[in-house]
Parts: sequence; structure tokens; C-alpha cells
Amino acid sequence: MSEIQDFHAHVYFDAGSIERARALCEEAARRFGAKMGRVHERPVGPHPDWSCQLAFDNATFATLVPWLALNRDGLVVFVHPNTGNDLRDHRDYAMWLGAVRPLDLSQFTS
Repeated sequence: MSEIQDFHAHVYFDAGSIERARALCEEAARRFGAKMGRVHERPVGPHPDWSCQLAFDNATFATLVPWLALNRDGLVVFVHPNTGNDLRDHRDYAMWLGAVRPLDLSQFTS
């Protein structure tokens, strides 16, 4: 079993939901100490939609992820661990809050 170093949650949004996403990410950062990344108004990396990343440690997972599930207000949230294997982290170990979206995994090697 791979060692989990930490986690990322990617909050997906579009032009009509950007303010909800920004508010959700800012509140997650404030409440849980998650590190909020940039609010990308275009697809970045493997993500098919606009997104904002939240980075957090293993101890925060048990409180932040349930909070996101209950407070995402219809937004899709993609959660994955960071084990050092990006392909598996995004493909095999991922969790979705809301609809599953198609990731572009072509940039990752096995």
C-alpha cells in the first residue's frame, strides 16, 4: 500500500458558480487551514472544468471532506490523495462529491 503524503480537493465550477466556489474554498481555508490555490477560470492539468485546489494534511481529511460533502451547494468536488503516483492518485484512489467528470490522464505515466 502506498503512503499518503497529503490530499487535494479540487472544487469545479463555471462562470455561473464561480462566486459560490470561491466562497466555499475561502471558508474551507479559514475553518480547516487548507491551503487554497488559484481560482482557475479555464481547465488546468487533468481537470475538465474550471477549478480551485485545496491542499490539506491527512489529519484534516476526516473533518474537511465531510464538511465539503455537506456544504458544496451543488458544486462538484474531486478529492485525491498524494502518494507520489499521480496516475493512480487521480484514477484509482480518487473520490467524487457530486457527478464524476472525465479527467484527462494522458499527462501522467504509470
